[in-house]
Amino acid sequence: MAVVIVAAEALAQLDGLPDNIVGRMERIFERLRRWPDVSGAKPLRGSLAGRWRIRTGDYRVQFFVERGKPTSEDRPAEPDTVVVEKIGHHDGFYDEH
Repeated sequence: MAVVIVAAEALAQLDGLPDNIVGRMERIFERLRRWPDVSGAKPLRGSLAGRWRIRTGDYRVQFFVERGKPTSEDRPAEPDTVVVEKIGHHDGFYDEH
């Protein structure tokens, strides 16, 4: 299991979406809690290398993963953290701003 954090900018983008799309995004966030066992997640390339995207219909969620610390003798492993940094319609989604 992973911890999912939605960045402030992504929350603002989510706030501007129709209710039915917000529901889809919430289901994506739940799926991301199962990282790395998430179907449909694709790695991005070029200037976005190291980031991932997952889609639902015409909408995209862009995120990156911070790896948790492995198990040691005196403590359990820390979970990965999935940071959602961008949410929006696919038109112009990957354009630089």
